[in-house]
Parts: sequence; C-alpha cells; structure tokens
Amino acid sequence: MNVFIRILFLTFISLIFLNCINRTSLFSVEIPADLIEVEESKPYGFEEEPPIPTRAEIIIKTLMTAYPDKIEKVEYINDDWAFFLNDAWYYYAGGRLLPESELENSSNYRAMTFYNYPAELPEWVERTPSTTNRTSSTAGSNSGSSAQRVQTRRSNFFLDTIWNSGTQRETENQLVRFNFLGKQTRVHKDIHERLVTIETQIRAAAQTDQEIQTWINSIYTQESYNWRNIALTANRSYHSYGLAIDFLPRSLGRLQTYWLWSSQSGRDWRNIPYTERYHPPAPVIKIFETYGFIWGGKWMQFDTMHFEYRPELLILSGFTVIGLNN
Repeated sequence: MNVFIRILFLTFISLIFLNCINRTSLFSVEIPADLIEVEESKPYGFEEEPPIPTRAEIIIKTLMTAYPDKIEKVEYINDDWAFFLNDAWYYYAGGRLLPESELENSSNYRAMTFYNYPAELPEWVERTPSTTNRTSSTAGSNSGSSAQRVQTRRSNFFLDTIWNSGTQRETENQLVRFNFLGKQTRVHKDIHERLVTIETQIRAAAQTDQEIQTWINSIYTQESYNWRNIALTANRSYHSYGLAIDFLPRSLGRLQTYWLWSSQSGRDWRNIPYTERYHPPAPVIKIFETYGFIWGGKWMQFDTMHFEYRPELLILSGFTVIGLNN
C-alpha cells in the first residue's frame, strides 16, 4: 500500500512538471541576440569624457566671461548658442552675433573676427613672392566698390548694443574726457577706470625703467575717440566707439608704424622687419594686455601705435584679464 501511494505521488509530481514545461514553450518568445542590451563592462573608476565644446559655445561663453556686467545668461536655444543682452537674445549665427530679429538677414553680414592673439611677437619670417601674393589678395579684399562693401560689412549689432553706441550721438553721450599720460582724450566711460589704472602702472614702472619714461616724454599726439570706419572698409573702427587709443611720438625716426602708410609711401609693408617698426616698450604693452587691450603691433597688417579693448580675444588666447568682476 505504501509503495502504491509513493508511485501515485511521483506520477502526480511528474505530470505537474511536464505541464509547466509545455506552458513555458507555448508562451515564451525568442529575442534576437542583436536586440538584447548588454551592460558594457567598464573598469573601476571609469568616467565618461565630457563632450568637446563647439567653437560657437566657446566664443559665446567667453563673451559672457569678458562682459559679465552686461551679458545676463548663456543658453543653447533654437539649435544655436546665444546670450541674453539688453532684453534680447543674440545668436552666434556663424560668428555674426545677431539679434533674433536679424537672423533671416544673416547673409547680409560677415562674421566678427575671433582670432588667436599671440602672447609674444611671432618670429620674424621674410615673405616670399608666393606668400606676398597670397597676403596681397587678402589685404585687397577690403577694397572694392561701395555696394560690394556694404553687402559684406561686419555685423555691428553686438557692439552697438553692448556699448550703447548705435549712432554717433549715442556714442558721444557715453564718452568721458580725461588726461591720459599728459594728453587730453575722450574714451567710452566703461573703460575709463581701466585706463586710469593702466596709467598708474605705467608711471610706476617708469620710475625704474628709463625706456618707459622716455616713451612717455616722446608722446606727441594721442587719438582715442574718432567717428570713422576702418581704413578701406565699411566697418566701424573701435575708435568710433571710444574703445581704442593711438600713440604717436614727435618723430618716428624713419620707423614704420602703420602698414597702410608704409604701402602708400612705396614700401613693401609685408617685409618691414620689427627692427624698422615703431614699438612702445614691451612692459607698456603687457600692462595694456593685462587690463583687456590688444596691441595692433601683433597683427599681420601692423598698426604699432594702436591699442583697443578686446578682452574676449585675450581670454580666448589664454591670457588672464584683470578686473572683469567674475
């Protein structure tokens, strides 16, 4: 009797097991191997690398660093990087820095220039005929008919807005007059305190550096604000915003200071070595750069008397600019 009960119990268990197997085979679905998501094995301490920022992101965020008291915020919106300035969004727009209302007209403008500003003067290299022809065509692109220049003018919306200087009258309302290194001048009020600090540091350096004192004594003219365009272009000069300043000595002593003047006098301006150019003392240039001014002597189309306020270029090139309140 006990044996019979055991046989019945084992038979019942076997039937239940077979029934479960059949149910599983009826309702199971085979998932293709290529659709199975497998967790990739990563070593201990592994961290995902952050995405590489685009040129647009770098420039827009640099502008906010350079002008923290003017640009309120930065965002990626409408498939482009943009910043909020004076109650409006300004888009990178291929470097044109256009307000939203002008995006449909972007082809009418060329981009602003955001270039690498060198820490030191590049090593002097004599231009060969081939490089001379190449730079000639580049320099010559600024010339042409008025109609052509108007169509390819730089977008000034960002500069006009950030400096509240869209017209000559608006600009002149932003100017302050003061004495800088012994000469009366007018500059935009937002860079006035910087220039006061720059003068203080230059005069302090002159106490132990006779070259600097000699340079200060040699200054004959000093041009800052001047409502005009850049030579041979339809683009407003930084002088027309009160953001640039030029220094000329009583005598250049046969030295060259501006590529266009050299060209007009018959010189091959591309092959004028540094030793034949007028340069302010190196410590003076460094002081200006520390407070956000670039020097035109480092341009290919050199302008060695010229300084202009472009803190964003210095930041993009790895300089530390003092006094940006950030």
